[in-house]
Amino acid sequence: MLSEPYRIKVVEPIKMTTREQRKAILAKAGYNMFMVKAEDIYIDLLTDSGTNAMSQNQWAGMMQGDESYAGCRNFYHLSDTVNALFGFEYFVPTHQGRPSENILFQLTLKEGDYVPNNMHFDSTRAHVIDKGGIPVDLVINEAYNPDLYHPFKGNMDPDKLKQFIKEKGKEHIPLIMITITNNTGGGQPVSMANIREIKSIADAHKIPLFFDAARFAENAWFIKEREEGYKNRSVKEIVFEMMGYADGFTMSCKKDGLVNMGGLLAVRDKNLYERAKQLLILMEGFPTYGGLSGRDLEALSIGLNEVVQEEYLSWRVGQVKYLGDKLLEQGIPLSRPVGGHAVYIDIKRFFPHLGQDLFPDNAFATALYLESGIRVAALGSTAFAYRDENSGKMVYPELEFVRLTIPRRVYTNSHMDFVICNIAELYRKRDQISGLRVIYDPPVLRHFTARFEPVNMES
Repeated sequence: MLSEPYRIKVVEPIKMTTREQRKAILAKAGYNMFMVKAEDIYIDLLTDSGTNAMSQNQWAGMMQGDESYAGCRNFYHLSDTVNALFGFEYFVPTHQGRPSENILFQLTLKEGDYVPNNMHFDSTRAHVIDKGGIPVDLVINEAYNPDLYHPFKGNMDPDKLKQFIKEKGKEHIPLIMITITNNTGGGQPVSMANIREIKSIADAHKIPLFFDAARFAENAWFIKEREEGYKNRSVKEIVFEMMGYADGFTMSCKKDGLVNMGGLLAVRDKNLYERAKQLLILMEGFPTYGGLSGRDLEALSIGLNEVVQEEYLSWRVGQVKYLGDKLLEQGIPLSRPVGGHAVYIDIKRFFPHLGQDLFPDNAFATALYLESGIRVAALGSTAFAYRDENSGKMVYPELEFVRLTIPRRVYTNSHMDFVICNIAELYRKRDQISGLRVIYDPPVLRHFTARFEPVNMES
């Protein structure tokens, strides 16, 4: 494997706290890793959102930021990039992905509408519910077997979709969405053939197809690597074809935009675009800046061009695979194949003695931090369990994952080796780990602000 395709010019010192310090930090944070200060983290694998390292060209571009309220020249640079890379004329910039989702669903959903997706991620699901809609996951069955190898586990099941449209009626489905790559299901890609087939179903029923395109470049790389007929196609060509099947997309550019702040909402329908601009002005800002500075817009325009460079993508996906392969060598149960932005540990197999009512994903995250100072994301019961309004019973997700999310261009493989060593040590003493109980349970997106305590208070 090649080494990093960059040289390091600026370094940020990181510190290692003591175990006693981390024990006190966890208690103060309510055993919620989102509530731990970044300065108290040694290696931060919580998210790849806004944690990227920007290039020298992006930093240079930021010095050319035009801070005009209206008509910012950097917006027009970004417009040229969005048109050339994605083939979309109509778009609005936002400060991140959530306002893009908020605007889209405000304009398209009404009470009782359904939104089929391969698998909704947390904020997308929350926005659908907030607008009175019903999120529905229609991923292929293979996605629910973490140990099963399938090259495109993120695919939406076409038969499930056709049956769902037949049962609910197209009048109750304002749009179909595909998340690329499928974050909830292990960072798994969606094939071009699947996108094409879902688009044909959507067109047959006159339902628009939208992408959650936060990790579009990584999805395109997997198509190039794994799908027949694309080996000799460039990533840019694959991206253009892929996006050509979409009637619109939302994007948190804090992932594959290679920036620390930014988002996009793009559409083909001019009427929808005009309505989106009005909501943008109300909630984010004028259409030529949309909640971002000119510096941010310029960095995003450059980042979108850098992220499709194949030398970068080879290293990026390769580093994630390096972490996954080394963990598998240690016997750690993972979602396979390893995804594009993160390694997902299968917590049901890691902690077979802990039921989902004990939040085993967060038990892993807090235990790993206590022992090593590493922060990871609990994406099982902590993020996705909910109470059924009719029965009052808790409904737990089929997949119980912890996500080791690698920021782009930030860590070396020496950092990954440290992570591997500490997870292997935690696995050896996994029987000693007890669960958690929730003591503060917010109604929306619990995992961001909930508070927990160990079931065994002496742990």
